[in-house]
Amino acid sequence: MITTATFLKDATLVLHFIGLASLLGGFLVQMKSIKPGTAKIIPAMVHGAWTMLVTGLLLVGFREWMSALDPNAAELDNLKVAVKSLVVAAIVVFVMINRKKEKLKNSTFGLIGALTVLNIIVAVFW
Repeated sequence: MITTATFLKDATLVLHFIGLASLLGGFLVQMKSIKPGTAKIIPAMVHGAWTMLVTGLLLVGFREWMSALDPNAAELDNLKVAVKSLVVAAIVVFVMINRKKEKLKNSTFGLIGALTVLNIIVAVFW
């Protein structure tokens, strides 16, 4: 039997993955525009970045809530949470600052993609 807390956490995790797919997918679609210098922030990237930030914070909250209910639950790695939060916050800032520009510097666009991949790497390997 699945508990309400587990269902909410899992549903939020699914939304977090959808946000990641939207951000990374939007970046990958625009990669062909890097060479001619016409890459830009598309709405999927904006929505994906915000979705990742909000759902990531909610996941931390659910984890803390579930830990309070189960004293045997593993403790949250606050350093990992801080690093991931800073990375996704930087992504949101870069996306929002540059969302109305018709074209971006290749370095700025590449940084958004690199930070997105870094966030995945931290999530998986840390």
